Amino acid sequence: MQIINGGVTAPAGFKTAGVHANIKGKGGTKKDVALLVASAPCTAAGVYTLSEVKAAPVLLSQELTASGRLQAVVMNSGNANACTGQQGLQDAKTMTEVAGEALGLDPKLVGVASTGVIGVNLPMDRVIAGIKAAAAVVMAGPVAEVAATADDTATAAATTFGPDAAAEAIMTTDTFPKQVALRFDLNGTPITIGAMAKGSGMIHPNMGTMLGFVTTDAAIAPDALLAALRAATDLSYNMITVDGDTSTNDQVILLANGVAGNEPITLGTPAYETFTAALTEAMTILAKAIARDGEGATKLIEVQVKGAASEAAARAIAKTIVGSSLVKAAAFGADANWGRIIAAAGRAGVPINQFTVTITMGEILVLQDSTPVPFDEELALAYLKGDSILFTVDLKMGEAAATAWGCDLTYDYVKINGSYRT
Repeated sequence: MQIINGGVTAPAGFKTAGVHANIKGKGGTKKDVALLVASAPCTAAGVYTLSEVKAAPVLLSQELTASGRLQAVVMNSGNANACTGQQGLQDAKTMTEVAGEALGLDPKLVGVASTGVIGVNLPMDRVIAGIKAAAAVVMAGPVAEVAATADDTATAAATTFGPDAAAEAIMTTDTFPKQVALRFDLNGTPITIGAMAKGSGMIHPNMGTMLGFVTTDAAIAPDALLAALRAATDLSYNMITVDGDTSTNDQVILLANGVAGNEPITLGTPAYETFTAALTEAMTILAKAIARDGEGATKLIEVQVKGAASEAAARAIAKTIVGSSLVKAAAFGADANWGRIIAAAGRAGVPINQFTVTITMGEILVLQDSTPVPFDEELALAYLKGDSILFTVDLKMGEAAATAWGCDLTYDYVKINGSYRT
């Protein structure tokens, strides 16, 4: 498996654009409208927030992907179009209609995603202008210069056409765009998977305020595509947490155009397992990037739980530990307080043997069979000051394991979220 450049446009047959539409009405040059377009209708699948309060674009995309066919996705940042009533539903539908008309597509083939502030209606005049501008960029391609913004500012196409621009346009409090592409062999046929995502705050297992878009040139049956996406999501996006809050807007959409020419992948075959493993790897790379970029974060925390009685138990314990505010605060302060780790494991809602737990911080053993082990505090301090730390918890109850990712809890998290709307 090889990591390559190109993000969601690495597989043949996909184009993207991202433009500035001034959705927040504060000027500037931040890109906030993006389009992902395939050259032909694709097999499509989606997974969505488990929140009982779902944003309008989530409700509409759920309906659209149920058909198993999409050719494009229109996206915006700066406004979540969540808790906006019937007007929000109409605005989400209008976004697909405007994109469809601009691209010459049936709007039922256009998914929609939004992220940003909850409870504010979309400024549809700006959104519509942004969609039309992004469509013009996609249709024109990387020409020398086009009018590529919604506020009549001419922008070089090199800054608006392609995966980098689209990945930037879906960011909110993210500090960097998140994208990846992988190529692997499937029974002698090269297959490519490309992906981009956004997320920084309101991130919790079962996703959070994150958006993910995945493309592939593989030919794959609709049921196999959805099963692969659900399996990969469970091991990637659903194993990260930043702050314990699950969003109204999170969704992941996967488009497969089949141009690689492989024998169509079906459930229960070795090809399905190979494809799912590659998809999981791509999405895990992005999930870890989201955790690392948690609002105000200074370090990535990885928690590996092994020796569990079941995978479900391992997952529950890993997610509880990485989501613990006390564990996250200790990580920020580089405090080797392993007591917070075992305390979190004990409240995960699954049985553990409290007398057999072993914990290490990196390579530093701090607890063995639930008995404290003397360790070098200065060595532990130096390790915990790093920008990536690993806690391993061995329950010694079975063979199951799971890994979760998160970040430290810092002063800046409160600063960012204390003034999010402004």
